[in-house]
Amino acid sequence: MKVLMLNGSPRKDGNTEIALKEMEQIFVSQGIETETVQVGNREVRGCIACLQCRKTGRCVFSDLVNEIAPVFEKADGLVVASPVYYASANATLVAFLQRLFYSTPFSKSMKVGAAVAAARRGGLTSTFDELNKFFTISGMPVASGQYWNGIHGAAAGEAVEDREGLQMMRTLAKNMAFLMKSIALGKERFGLPEKEVPERTNFIR
Repeated sequence: MKVLMLNGSPRKDGNTEIALKEMEQIFVSQGIETETVQVGNREVRGCIACLQCRKTGRCVFSDLVNEIAPVFEKADGLVVASPVYYASANATLVAFLQRLFYSTPFSKSMKVGAAVAAARRGGLTSTFDELNKFFTISGMPVASGQYWNGIHGAAAGEAVEDREGLQMMRTLAKNMAFLMKSIALGKERFGLPEKEVPERTNFIR
């Protein structure tokens, strides 16, 4: 099994990375492969709604989005972590996720998703909610921990002092590993849930 971990911070060795590394230790102990990609320090432009991906199956802009798409397709789980900027996720990460989720034609159903936010003080829950929306619109079960998944720290490295935050990361990783393994067993025995043809309605009278 494999988990793709996206670091939305532009800084290496920061508090977002501390959270991800705490989770990574659990995944490795559970025999789950991980791959971490730092998104926040890359040049990623926003979606322009050109809809070319509907014809080609890939984004018209050839950058990190198209590089990561095949990794995401093969992964059993996705962890998205971001520092908090104005009670929101890093803008580069959001642009990346919008294009990644929209441009990829493969089903994301039953891949397990987990969101993590890092902040000095506030804005954790709103960022956590923002990131979870990418999972829930895609049929991805959302892994939960023992609280809303966040870690505190201002200066780089301060998050190591947040004992509760670190425990949250470990609990989240354990629960995510269990959920991924359970889904894999369920696929073998029961298969995937049957899907209906989507009903597309507009809010126009």
